[in-house]
Amino acid sequence: MDLLAAYGWNSDFAQHLGEDGCIPARVISQQRGSYWAVSASGELSVQLSGRLRSRAAGPLELPAVGDWLAVRLSPDRGMAIRVLPRKSVIARGSAGRTTQEQILAANVDTAFIVTTVDRDFNLRRMERYVSMIWSGGAQPVILLNKVDLCPDHSGRMAQCGLAFPGVGIHALSALHDYGLDSLQAYLKSGRTAVMLGSSGVGKSTLLNRLVGRGLQRLGDVRAADQRGRHTTSSRQMFLLSSGGLLIDTPGLRELSLWNAAPGLSRTFGDIEALSARCRFRDCRHRDEPECAVLEALHGGLLNRSHYDNYIKLLKEQDYQRRRDDPTMNARTKRRWKSVTKDLRLIQKLKRGEE
Repeated sequence: MDLLAAYGWNSDFAQHLGEDGCIPARVISQQRGSYWAVSASGELSVQLSGRLRSRAAGPLELPAVGDWLAVRLSPDRGMAIRVLPRKSVIARGSAGRTTQEQILAANVDTAFIVTTVDRDFNLRRMERYVSMIWSGGAQPVILLNKVDLCPDHSGRMAQCGLAFPGVGIHALSALHDYGLDSLQAYLKSGRTAVMLGSSGVGKSTLLNRLVGRGLQRLGDVRAADQRGRHTTSSRQMFLLSSGGLLIDTPGLRELSLWNAAPGLSRTFGDIEALSARCRFRDCRHRDEPECAVLEALHGGLLNRSHYDNYIKLLKEQDYQRRRDDPTMNARTKRRWKSVTKDLRLIQKLKRGEE
């Protein structure tokens, strides 16, 4: 197999390369604006052309680890002319007051959500991850690491199974090489996976076990709270002996969703199914009359924390849309003001007040 095929090059990407003398290269490392990529000839340093930088409307249109680039070669480096269309993208809202889309990885098939069975286990946070991954077009897989710290971890597995139907769930102990064979199905030749998760969940240990050598410096774990230090400071892609490709990412302290409506519908499929029975098609499931979601909640058929997280994530998405479209908030307020007024009139008529 040639080097490009080993890194996932195929006819779908090739049709977008064009015939302007550029060669394909895949980004394998990104740190502080610098890029390292792999071409048919091997690894090379890549700079972005001035045209690519100036025409990029935002971070979404700039390269990320996993992207395929059309590159023009020079004697000592490559010049990225354009980013080829992506088949998937893992993106979040960046941290800070000004929220922008931040791409964590591109063109991935599988996204591993690495968590632990102890203090890091949090179904609500996993709902965020799963929604982000579904929205980006990849397959989420949950890895419950450090099961050696909790021999009776079947309860955690059951919780995940109920919360995320259709999502692969695997119990691991990367430190003791337990359960790693189950990951080989996702790490086949030419397939790309990315590891996501908080600091201290054992991503670097898992990477070292899968790659087979000590690539990532392992951080100490604080005795007070069993949290690890950051050991990955940049996004990198590694070619495994199985032929699979694995992208490692720094630990995420916070995860803000970005344009994740498709993923939310899939992650919260139970609520979406209930919403089809709501009186209003655009029901917000907060205080609207004849809301099937609220009826299920009050009837004990819907978990309160699951519902609360759904509403919280919807509000985040609404905030993003209102910011992008300043007229949207006014339209929404007028719509529900009119609905409330009509309902009050109907109630008065029923009581014979008018």
